Amino acid sequence: MTRLHLVRHGPTHAKVMVGWSDLPADLSDAPAIARLSAHLPATARIISSDLSRASATADAIQTSQTRLPHDPNLREINFGAWELRSHADIEAEDPDRIRAYWETPGEIRPPGGESWHQVCARVDKSIDDLTQTHQGVDLIIVAHFGVILTQLQRALRLGTAATFAHRIDNLSVTELIRHDQNTWTSGLINHLP
Repeated sequence: MTRLHLVRHGPTHAKVMVGWSDLPADLSDAPAIARLSAHLPATARIISSDLSRASATADAIQTSQTRLPHDPNLREINFGAWELRSHADIEAEDPDRIRAYWETPGEIRPPGGESWHQVCARVDKSIDDLTQTHQGVDLIIVAHFGVILTQLQRALRLGTAATFAHRIDNLSVTELIRHDQNTWTSGLINHLP
């Protein structure tokens, strides 16, 4: 059994689609950081995406946990040509594709970006490798909205509409327990300590 504590990085305050761009996190809410840090197990191993908003959040919440190297496979969705553009601007240019991307995620992808299925495959492989290497250990994974949703969908066996209906706030923790390759249970989802 491996317990995953999926933490969403601190806010960027960007009003555009942010995927692989390396925007910094606002980590100025010291009380929220302290509550999150205190909530997480001190004996866990901690890993983050290699993007600075995730790695800096991991730095801020880390206490005595063993730090694992950053993992680029834990990055947010690659939005390709939509990166750093507003939803309204993209909708004005390519309304059918962006609507389908969010309403029926699967094979549809932004130009030069990833489909939902591609994101899931990338993140699933990373999580599989981590849980295999660190069986029986608590893992704190500091990552992104899309990354956390991939694992919620997988663990709870949700359809994409139900998956995307979940809210995942910045500095929240979602707890999933992997009992074996195919058996998962959930704990807190989008918990703000």
